[in-house]
Amino acid sequence: MATGVQEVLPPALDSTSDPPPVFDGTTRLYISYTCPYAQRVWITRNCKGLQDKIKLVPIDLKNRPDWYKEKVYPANKVPSLEHNNEVKGESLDLIKYIDSQFEGPKLFPDDPAKEEFAEELLSYTDTFNRTVYSSFKGEGEAGTAFDYIEAALSKFNDGPFFLGQLSLVDIAYAPFIERFRAFLMDVKEYDITAGRPNLATWIEEMEKNEAYKQTRQDPKELVEGLKKRYMVQHSPLPSSF
Repeated sequence: MATGVQEVLPPALDSTSDPPPVFDGTTRLYISYTCPYAQRVWITRNCKGLQDKIKLVPIDLKNRPDWYKEKVYPANKVPSLEHNNEVKGESLDLIKYIDSQFEGPKLFPDDPAKEEFAEELLSYTDTFNRTVYSSFKGEGEAGTAFDYIEAALSKFNDGPFFLGQLSLVDIAYAPFIERFRAFLMDVKEYDITAGRPNLATWIEEMEKNEAYKQTRQDPKELVEGLKKRYMVQHSPLPSSF
């Protein structure tokens, strides 16, 4: 499995950049290096060992080129995947598509019980993200969301991941937990792993994964980006968090 391939990452394309030769038979994954949704698909590509089969095309979201909307993906979002003369979007759909349509290790379970739980966890991702992001603005309690994750990680005992072994579920959550952990520790002095040993072990195991490590951003940059977005001032969390 070629997950340890070290890539030289291309520079992000902006409004001054020429478009790639779209629909020339090349499979392209359009991402942003800072977007957690795009990171999901990037991780999946790497875990499948598809670095040579799916070309990364990073987009500068702050100065995105007009041709991206006009010629590639009318929704004008990342991620998107150009494959077989079509462009598809939506990160959860794309990670499943890449897993089912391309060679490499299978990242979705065959076991019916695990498959059912996987779908439940994937359906929960939006609620999880929304709950934690809302807490940045002082709305709601993020602790309940992390408690859900802690409990989910105890469902199967055949490995440290949600379904025992690494799967699309871990990939779906990893970019967000990466950001939430760094932000909450820096800004709110809140350790999401405190009292959650399963989550602590999961983070340790994810951080050993080369396919994931290649997609990670500088935690300081992640925190600064979230600070700007939420205009959060440094303040300890209430005990109810």
